[in-house]
Amino acid sequence: MAFPQLHIGELTAKIPVIQGGMGVGISLSRLASAVADQGGIGVIAGAMIGMKEPDVAINPVEANTRALREEILKAKQMTSGIVGVNIMVALTTFSQMVRAAIESRADIIFAGAGLPTDMPRYLLDMCESRKEEFKTKLVPIVSSARAATIMLKKWLSRFDYLPDAFVVEGPKAGGHLGFKADEIQNPSFALERLVPEVVEAVKPFEDKKGRAVPVIAAGGVYTGGDIKHFLDLGAAGVQMGTRFVATHECDADERFKRSYLAAREEDVTIISSPVGMPGRALYNQFIEAAREGLKKPFKCIFHCVSTCQQEKTPYCIAQALINAMKGNLERGFAFCGANVFRVNEIISVRELVDSLQREFDEAMASFSQGMQSVLQSVKN
Repeated sequence: MAFPQLHIGELTAKIPVIQGGMGVGISLSRLASAVADQGGIGVIAGAMIGMKEPDVAINPVEANTRALREEILKAKQMTSGIVGVNIMVALTTFSQMVRAAIESRADIIFAGAGLPTDMPRYLLDMCESRKEEFKTKLVPIVSSARAATIMLKKWLSRFDYLPDAFVVEGPKAGGHLGFKADEIQNPSFALERLVPEVVEAVKPFEDKKGRAVPVIAAGGVYTGGDIKHFLDLGAAGVQMGTRFVATHECDADERFKRSYLAAREEDVTIISSPVGMPGRALYNQFIEAAREGLKKPFKCIFHCVSTCQQEKTPYCIAQALINAMKGNLERGFAFCGANVFRVNEIISVRELVDSLQREFDEAMASFSQGMQSVLQSVKN
Protein backbone atom coordinates (compact mmCIF):
# COMPACT_ATOMS: atom_id res chain seq x y z
CA MET A 1 0.00 0.00 0.00
CA ALA A 2 1.07 3.61 -0.52
CA PHE A 3 2.68 5.60 2.26
CA PRO A 4 0.21 7.78 4.16
CA GLN A 5 0.60 11.47 3.42
CA LEU A 6 2.03 13.94 5.91
CA HIS A 7 -0.01 17.10 6.49
CA ILE A 8 1.54 20.18 8.10
CA GLY A 9 -1.06 22.91 7.88
CA GLU A 10 -2.04 23.23 4.24
CA LEU A 11 1.19 21.58 3.13
CA THR A 12 0.88 17.96 2.03
CA ALA A 13 3.90 15.70 1.58
CA LYS A 14 3.13 12.62 -0.50
CA ILE A 15 5.27 10.48 1.79
CA PRO A 16 5.66 10.91 5.57
CA VAL A 17 9.42 11.41 5.39
CA ILE A 18 11.40 14.53 6.26
CA GLN A 19 15.07 14.60 5.33
CA GLY A 20 16.91 15.87 8.38
CA GLY A 21 18.80 19.14 8.08
CA MET A 22 22.49 18.25 8.28
CA GLY A 23 25.16 20.91 8.65
CA VAL A 24 27.75 21.92 7.90
CA GLY A 25 27.06 21.76 4.14
CA ILE A 26 25.81 18.15 4.14
CA SER A 27 22.24 18.98 3.14
CA LEU A 28 21.91 21.93 0.80
CA SER A 29 19.72 22.61 -2.23
CA ARG A 30 20.79 19.56 -4.23
CA LEU A 31 19.77 17.01 -1.62
CA ALA A 32 16.73 18.95 -0.40
CA SER A 33 15.28 19.34 -3.90
CA ALA A 34 15.86 15.67 -4.71
CA VAL A 35 13.94 14.59 -1.59
CA ALA A 36 11.15 17.07 -2.31
CA ASP A 37 10.90 15.69 -5.84
CA GLN A 38 10.21 12.23 -4.42
CA GLY A 39 7.32 13.54 -2.34
CA GLY A 40 9.14 13.99 0.94
CA ILE A 41 10.19 17.20 2.67
CA GLY A 42 13.70 18.27 1.75
CA VAL A 43 15.62 20.35 4.27
CA ILE A 44 18.53 22.77 3.82
CA ALA A 45 20.77 23.10 6.89
CA GLY A 46 21.50 26.70 7.85
CA ALA A 47 24.51 26.08 10.11
CA MET A 48 27.56 27.78 8.55
CA ILE A 49 25.80 27.79 5.19
CA GLY A 50 27.88 30.79 4.17
CA MET A 51 31.16 28.90 4.59
CA LYS A 52 32.10 29.43 0.92
CA GLU A 53 31.26 33.13 0.90
CA PRO A 54 34.42 35.28 0.66
CA ASP A 55 33.33 37.60 3.49
CA VAL A 56 32.13 34.95 5.95
CA ALA A 57 34.91 35.70 8.46
CA ILE A 58 34.44 39.47 8.47
CA ASN A 59 30.69 39.68 7.93
CA PRO A 60 29.16 36.37 9.05
CA VAL A 61 25.58 37.65 9.33
CA GLU A 62 25.46 38.92 5.76
CA ALA A 63 27.41 35.97 4.35
CA ASN A 64 25.22 33.32 5.98
CA THR A 65 21.88 34.99 5.26
CA ARG A 66 22.94 35.60 1.65
CA ALA A 67 23.94 31.97 1.21
CA LEU A 68 20.70 30.77 2.83
CA ARG A 69 18.62 32.85 0.44
CA GLU A 70 20.57 31.52 -2.52
CA GLU A 71 20.20 27.89 -1.47
CA ILE A 72 16.44 28.24 -0.93
CA LEU A 73 16.12 29.89 -4.36
CA LYS A 74 18.16 27.12 -6.00
CA ALA A 75 16.05 24.42 -4.38
CA LYS A 76 12.81 26.15 -5.35
CA GLN A 77 14.02 26.35 -8.95
CA MET A 78 14.82 22.62 -8.98
CA THR A 79 11.59 21.30 -7.46
CA SER A 80 7.94 22.12 -6.96
CA GLY A 81 7.94 20.00 -3.79
CA ILE A 82 8.21 21.06 -0.15
CA VAL A 83 11.52 22.67 0.87
CA GLY A 84 12.32 23.48 4.48
CA VAL A 85 15.33 24.83 6.33
CA ASN A 86 16.91 23.80 9.63
CA ILE A 87 18.16 26.72 11.74
CA MET A 88 19.83 26.06 15.08
CA VAL A 89 18.57 28.25 17.91
CA ALA A 90 22.14 28.40 19.23
CA LEU A 91 23.38 30.18 16.10
CA THR A 92 24.41 33.77 16.73
CA THR A 93 22.61 34.63 13.48
CA PHE A 94 19.38 32.80 14.41
CA SER A 95 16.96 35.73 14.19
CA GLN A 96 18.45 37.02 10.93
CA MET A 97 18.41 33.54 9.40
CA VAL A 98 14.77 32.98 10.38
CA ARG A 99 13.75 36.26 8.77
CA ALA A 100 15.75 35.45 5.63
CA ALA A 101 14.09 32.03 5.38
CA ILE A 102 10.60 33.53 5.73
CA GLU A 103 11.33 36.25 3.17
CA SER A 104 12.68 33.62 0.78
CA ARG A 105 9.44 31.64 1.10
CA ALA A 106 10.88 28.55 2.72
CA ASP A 107 7.95 26.22 3.29
CA ILE A 108 9.01 25.18 6.81
CA ILE A 109 11.57 26.23 9.41
CA PHE A 110 12.78 23.46 11.73
CA ALA A 111 14.47 24.90 14.81
CA GLY A 112 16.44 22.89 17.37
CA ALA A 113 19.59 23.04 19.51
CA GLY A 114 17.65 25.15 21.98
CA LEU A 115 14.03 26.19 22.39
CA PRO A 116 12.89 28.77 19.81
CA THR A 117 10.63 30.63 22.22
CA ASP A 118 10.49 33.85 20.15
CA MET A 119 10.31 32.41 16.62
CA PRO A 120 6.65 33.30 15.93
CA ARG A 121 7.49 36.95 16.58
CA TYR A 122 9.53 37.18 13.39
CA LEU A 123 6.75 35.69 11.27
CA LEU A 124 4.00 37.81 12.82
CA ASP A 125 6.04 41.03 12.67
CA MET A 126 6.78 40.51 8.99
CA CYS A 127 3.17 39.75 8.15
CA GLU A 128 2.10 43.01 9.77
CA SER A 129 4.89 45.28 8.57
CA ARG A 130 5.00 44.02 4.99
CA LYS A 131 1.24 43.63 4.62
CA GLU A 132 1.91 40.29 2.98
CA GLU A 133 0.85 36.78 3.85
CA PHE A 134 3.85 34.68 4.74
CA LYS A 135 3.03 30.99 4.91
CA THR A 136 6.23 29.51 6.33
CA LYS A 137 5.46 26.82 8.90
CA LEU A 138 7.30 26.87 12.23
CA VAL A 139 8.37 23.51 13.66
CA PRO A 140 10.40 23.24 16.88
CA ILE A 141 12.65 20.23 17.44
CA VAL A 142 12.31 18.89 20.99
CA SER A 143 13.61 15.93 22.97
CA SER A 144 10.85 15.55 25.56
CA ALA A 145 7.16 16.07 26.23
CA ARG A 146 8.17 18.67 28.82
CA ALA A 147 9.98 20.75 26.21
CA ALA A 148 7.02 20.45 23.84
CA THR A 149 4.65 21.61 26.58
CA ILE A 150 6.86 24.61 27.36
CA MET A 151 6.82 25.61 23.69
CA LEU A 152 3.07 25.17 23.40
CA LYS A 153 2.35 27.30 26.47
CA LYS A 154 4.83 30.05 25.60
CA TRP A 155 3.74 30.39 21.97
CA LEU A 156 0.07 30.41 22.90
CA SER A 157 0.38 32.92 25.74
CA ARG A 158 2.76 35.29 23.95
CA PHE A 159 1.66 35.01 20.32
CA ASP A 160 -1.62 33.04 20.26
CA TYR A 161 0.23 30.70 17.91
CA LEU A 162 0.59 26.93 18.00
CA PRO A 163 3.62 25.19 16.49
CA ASP A 164 2.68 23.83 13.08
CA ALA A 165 4.27 20.50 14.08
CA PHE A 166 6.92 19.07 16.39
CA VAL A 167 9.94 16.99 15.58
CA VAL A 168 10.77 14.83 18.61
CA GLU A 169 14.38 13.74 18.30
CA GLY A 170 15.57 10.74 20.29
CA PRO A 171 19.09 9.92 21.50
CA LYS A 172 20.01 7.78 18.45
CA ALA A 173 20.18 10.85 16.22
CA GLY A 174 23.35 12.10 14.61
CA GLY A 175 25.16 15.31 15.43
CA HIS A 176 24.32 17.39 18.47
CA LEU A 177 21.91 15.76 20.89
CA GLY A 178 19.44 17.31 23.28
CA PHE A 179 20.30 14.90 26.09
CA LYS A 180 22.78 14.64 28.91
CA ALA A 181 25.54 12.11 28.37
CA ASP A 182 24.07 9.66 30.90
CA GLU A 183 20.64 9.80 29.23
CA ILE A 184 21.74 8.68 25.78
CA GLN A 185 21.76 4.94 26.59
CA ASN A 186 18.95 5.14 29.15
CA PRO A 187 15.83 3.25 27.94
CA SER A 188 13.66 5.87 29.63
CA PHE A 189 14.69 8.32 26.90
CA ALA A 190 14.20 5.96 23.96
CA LEU A 191 12.33 7.43 21.00
CA GLU A 192 9.67 4.73 21.39
CA ARG A 193 8.81 6.26 24.75
CA LEU A 194 9.21 9.90 23.75
CA VAL A 195 6.85 9.85 20.75
CA PRO A 196 3.68 8.75 22.60
CA GLU A 197 4.49 11.16 25.42
CA VAL A 198 4.75 14.12 23.05
CA VAL A 199 1.62 13.04 21.15
CA GLU A 200 -0.26 12.96 24.46
CA ALA A 201 1.13 16.34 25.54
CA VAL A 202 -0.02 17.96 22.31
CA LYS A 203 -3.63 16.69 22.39
CA PRO A 204 -5.19 19.23 24.81
CA PHE A 205 -3.69 22.10 22.84
CA GLU A 206 -5.01 20.66 19.59
CA ASP A 207 -8.45 20.42 21.15
CA LYS A 208 -8.25 23.98 22.44
CA LYS A 209 -7.31 25.51 19.07
CA GLY A 210 -9.19 23.04 16.89
CA ARG A 211 -6.29 22.05 14.66
CA ALA A 212 -3.73 19.32 14.39
CA VAL A 213 -0.13 19.59 15.56
CA PRO A 214 1.53 16.56 13.95
CA VAL A 215 4.43 14.89 15.75
CA ILE A 216 7.43 13.73 13.72
CA ALA A 217 9.69 10.95 15.04
CA ALA A 218 13.44 11.39 14.54
CA GLY A 219 16.65 9.71 15.61
CA GLY A 220 17.46 6.14 14.62
CA VAL A 221 14.70 5.74 12.01
CA TYR A 222 16.32 3.59 9.33
CA THR A 223 13.88 1.32 7.45
CA GLY A 224 10.37 1.36 6.09
CA GLY A 225 9.52 -0.99 8.94
CA ASP A 226 10.73 1.67 11.37
CA ILE A 227 8.44 4.17 9.69
CA LYS A 228 5.43 1.90 10.26
CA HIS A 229 6.51 1.34 13.85
CA PHE A 230 6.53 5.04 14.71
CA LEU A 231 3.34 5.76 12.80
CA ASP A 232 1.72 3.04 14.92
CA LEU A 233 2.95 4.89 18.03
CA GLY A 234 1.09 8.02 16.98
CA ALA A 235 3.66 9.89 14.88
CA ALA A 236 2.42 11.55 11.70
CA GLY A 237 5.77 11.06 9.99
CA VAL A 238 9.48 10.53 10.49
CA GLN A 239 12.69 12.46 10.00
CA MET A 240 15.73 10.64 8.60
CA GLY A 241 19.28 11.92 8.19
CA THR A 242 21.88 9.18 7.99
CA ARG A 243 20.19 7.33 5.12
CA PHE A 244 20.19 10.48 2.98
CA VAL A 245 23.92 11.08 3.43
CA ALA A 246 24.57 7.86 1.51
CA THR A 247 22.90 9.17 -1.66
CA HIS A 248 24.37 10.50 -4.88
CA GLU A 249 22.52 13.77 -4.40
CA CYS A 250 23.91 14.49 -0.92
CA ASP A 251 25.92 17.72 -0.99
CA ALA A 252 28.90 16.32 0.94
CA ASP A 253 32.19 15.20 -0.61
CA GLU A 254 32.35 11.56 -1.74
CA ARG A 255 35.00 10.87 0.91
CA PHE A 256 32.54 11.94 3.59
CA LYS A 257 29.96 9.53 2.18
CA ARG A 258 32.48 6.70 1.97
CA SER A 259 33.27 7.14 5.66
CA TYR A 260 29.71 5.96 6.27
CA LEU A 261 30.26 2.89 4.10
CA ALA A 262 33.41 2.01 6.05
CA ALA A 263 31.84 2.59 9.47
CA ARG A 264 31.60 -0.24 11.98
CA GLU A 265 29.30 -0.23 14.97
CA GLU A 266 32.26 0.25 17.31
CA ASP A 267 33.33 3.37 15.38
CA VAL A 268 30.27 5.31 16.52
CA THR A 269 31.13 7.49 19.50
CA ILE A 270 29.76 10.31 21.62
CA ILE A 271 31.89 13.44 21.75
CA SER A 272 31.76 16.41 24.05
CA SER A 273 31.19 19.17 21.51
CA PRO A 274 32.63 22.68 21.87
CA VAL A 275 29.07 24.02 21.71
CA GLY A 276 28.31 22.44 25.08
CA MET A 277 26.25 19.47 23.92
CA PRO A 278 27.07 15.81 23.41
CA GLY A 279 27.27 14.75 19.78
CA ARG A 280 27.34 11.46 17.88
CA ALA A 281 30.17 11.08 15.39
CA LEU A 282 32.48 8.59 13.70
CA TYR A 283 35.62 8.09 15.76
CA ASN A 284 38.86 9.02 13.98
CA GLN A 285 42.33 10.40 14.69
CA PHE A 286 41.05 13.97 14.93
CA ILE A 287 38.68 13.03 17.76
CA GLU A 288 41.40 10.92 19.39
CA ALA A 289 43.83 13.85 19.33
CA ALA A 290 41.22 16.18 20.81
CA ARG A 291 40.54 13.76 23.65
CA GLU A 292 44.23 13.44 24.37
CA GLY A 293 44.58 17.20 24.60
CA LEU A 294 46.75 17.48 21.48
CA LYS A 295 44.58 20.12 19.85
CA LYS A 296 45.34 23.69 20.83
CA PRO A 297 43.21 26.79 21.39
CA PHE A 298 42.42 28.70 18.21
CA LYS A 299 41.41 32.16 17.09
CA CYS A 300 37.67 32.19 16.41
CA ILE A 301 36.81 33.79 13.07
CA PHE A 302 33.23 32.58 12.59
CA HIS A 303 31.52 33.35 15.95
CA CYS A 304 28.79 30.98 14.76
CA VAL A 305 27.38 29.44 17.95
CA SER A 306 26.47 31.45 21.02
CA THR A 307 27.22 28.60 23.44
CA CYS A 308 30.75 27.94 22.17
CA GLN A 309 33.43 28.85 24.72
CA GLN A 310 36.48 29.53 22.58
CA GLU A 311 38.88 29.83 25.50
CA LYS A 312 37.97 26.35 26.77
CA THR A 313 37.59 24.36 23.57
CA PRO A 314 40.54 22.62 21.86
CA TYR A 315 39.27 23.10 18.30
CA CYS A 316 36.80 25.05 16.18
CA ILE A 317 33.68 22.93 15.61
CA ALA A 318 32.73 24.93 12.52
CA GLN A 319 36.12 24.47 10.88
CA ALA A 320 36.21 20.77 11.77
CA LEU A 321 32.83 20.19 10.15
CA ILE A 322 33.73 22.29 7.10
CA ASN A 323 36.85 20.17 6.65
CA ALA A 324 34.81 16.98 6.98
CA MET A 325 32.19 18.13 4.47
CA LYS A 326 35.03 18.73 1.99
CA GLY A 327 36.34 15.23 2.62
CA ASN A 328 39.34 16.30 4.73
CA LEU A 329 38.53 13.97 7.59
CA GLU A 330 42.05 14.10 8.96
CA ARG A 331 41.22 17.69 9.97
CA GLY A 332 37.67 17.09 11.12
CA PHE A 333 35.09 14.39 11.72
CA ALA A 334 31.74 13.16 10.42
CA PHE A 335 28.61 13.42 12.50
CA CYS A 336 26.35 10.36 12.08
CA GLY A 337 23.31 8.56 13.45
CA ALA A 338 23.51 5.43 15.60
CA ASN A 339 22.68 3.18 12.62
CA VAL A 340 25.45 4.44 10.34
CA PHE A 341 27.18 1.04 10.42
CA ARG A 342 24.20 -0.42 8.54
CA VAL A 343 24.91 1.72 5.47
CA ASN A 344 26.53 -0.40 2.75
CA GLU A 345 25.98 1.44 -0.53
CA ILE A 346 25.48 4.86 -2.05
CA ILE A 347 22.24 5.05 -4.01
CA SER A 348 19.98 7.71 -5.47
CA VAL A 349 17.30 9.43 -3.40
CA ARG A 350 14.69 7.80 -5.62
CA GLU A 351 16.14 4.34 -4.96
CA LEU A 352 16.17 5.05 -1.23
CA VAL A 353 12.54 6.15 -1.19
CA ASP A 354 11.54 3.11 -3.26
CA SER A 355 13.32 0.80 -0.80
CA LEU A 356 11.58 2.47 2.15
CA GLN A 357 8.24 1.93 0.42
CA ARG A 358 8.99 -1.77 -0.15
CA GLU A 359 10.04 -2.23 3.47
CA PHE A 360 6.92 -0.40 4.65
CA ASP A 361 4.74 -2.65 2.48
CA GLU A 362 6.48 -5.75 3.83
CA ALA A 363 5.93 -4.59 7.41
CA MET A 364 2.26 -3.91 6.68
CA ALA A 365 1.85 -7.33 5.05
CA SER A 366 3.56 -9.06 7.96
CA PHE A 367 1.31 -7.25 10.43
CA SER A 368 -1.77 -8.20 8.44
CA GLN A 369 -0.73 -11.85 8.31
CA GLY A 370 -0.09 -11.81 12.04
CA MET A 371 -3.55 -10.40 12.72
CA GLN A 372 -5.15 -13.02 10.49
CA SER A 373 -3.31 -15.74 12.38
CA VAL A 374 -4.54 -14.35 15.69
CA LEU A 375 -8.14 -14.17 14.45
CA GLN A 376 -7.91 -17.69 13.08
CA SER A 377 -6.61 -19.04 16.38
CA VAL A 378 -9.43 -17.29 18.22
CA LYS A 379 -11.99 -18.91 15.90
CA ASN A 380 -10.44 -22.30 16.46
